[in-house]
Amino acid sequence: MSATLAVILLSTLVAGIGSVWLAALLSFGVLARHGPNLLSLAAGALLATAFMHLVPEAVNSEASAHDLFAVLLGGIVFFFLLDKAELWHHGHEHHHAPVAAATPAHDHHHGPGHAHDHDHDHAHPAPRGAGGWAVLAGDSVHCFGDGVLIASAFVADWRLGLLAALSVMAHEVPHHMGDLVVLRQAGGSRRAAIVKVSLAGAVTALGGAAGYALVALLRDWLPFFLVLASSSFVYVALADLIPQLQRRLTVPQTVAQVTWLLAGIGLVTVVSAWAHAHH
Repeated sequence: MSATLAVILLSTLVAGIGSVWLAALLSFGVLARHGPNLLSLAAGALLATAFMHLVPEAVNSEASAHDLFAVLLGGIVFFFLLDKAELWHHGHEHHHAPVAAATPAHDHHHGPGHAHDHDHDHAHPAPRGAGGWAVLAGDSVHCFGDGVLIASAFVADWRLGLLAALSVMAHEVPHHMGDLVVLRQAGGSRRAAIVKVSLAGAVTALGGAAGYALVALLRDWLPFFLVLASSSFVYVALADLIPQLQRRLTVPQTVAQVTWLLAGIGLVTVVSAWAHAHH
């Protein structure tokens, strides 16, 4: 096994499973009151990784800037359509009203669910039985895709890979918080919900292995993989996370929100600087 593949597998496991455990702490544990702050932190980290690292790395390649930005735009539209398909499927399958269906569907796709909205957002009847497994199936597919994106970044530069893994972990935490709540409402203990979502999170490593093999075969397409990863991060931040933060708040709450957003950007910058210094 190559050193790069070993690091990819380790990073994807940490991002995939670690995000579930952190989500459990935020959903059920002592950190439950900090969910909204985590949304701001995640949004900042995702945007900084996309615009300050992944896109510049892709543009610095020999690929056409026009083609790269076309892929970036196409990726954002693709993730939008994927989100619409998830919403439609969930609402159609469980016969909820459109508003009621929107939140759980988002939770098992990109998952903007967070602590202080859970009581309101999940007051509607949750899917039972097969619905819980549908959440896990969708979660597994999403985690597999995250693994491919992390692997693509590591093949380009291990510093980019580290940032990608950090960003995936950041946006998977609120996503898994939604998964855990849905599974709890579908019936079962907290421990069972955490175990099931952790198994889905472990699929990130399978995506990492597949991504490593895929990018090795299609190395010339690497800049486009990086831009596709960027489109995923940008869409999650702008469509799922930030809209939840756009609500009327007091001045102190708004200051805290902006501070956490800047902290997410700062975190990515610090990690990048540290990785560059040790490269």
